[in-house]
Amino acid sequence: MKKQYKAKVSYTIILIVFVFFAPFIQKIQVLNLTSKMLVTIGLFLLLFGFILFLLFTTRYTIDKNKLIIRVGFYSYKPIDISTIKEISKTRSIMASPAPSLDRILIKYGDFDEIIISPENKFDFADNLTKINPNIKNNIM
Repeated sequence: MKKQYKAKVSYTIILIVFVFFAPFIQKIQVLNLTSKMLVTIGLFLLLFGFILFLLFTTRYTIDKNKLIIRVGFYSYKPIDISTIKEISKTRSIMASPAPSLDRILIKYGDFDEIIISPENKFDFADNLTKINPNIKNNIM
């Protein structure tokens, strides 16, 4: 059984990224642009595009007994679903592979945690608990 979930992307996070880049967008409106300004603006636009790419390509895959988290080109170490102890809602703003503020916290292993934001968190949690019925599901 292989099931893939897209990450929920929060418009608030996109707005925060946009506000960070807004001063550079203002520079584009200036008519007397120097070549250094154009290069700088181009680099920041590339960086902005890359951040959007990461936000919109975040995926969570349940493959047999593994949870695979992929952000853009990067894959996290797979999590063995049999080691997951608890799933619960969280509003933590800690850095994580969760491009939304509507997040879930997964506790696994001895003291490990990860925060993610699948679009359909109820279906996601249900699929995990079908594989490992010992997971304490605080989402349902």
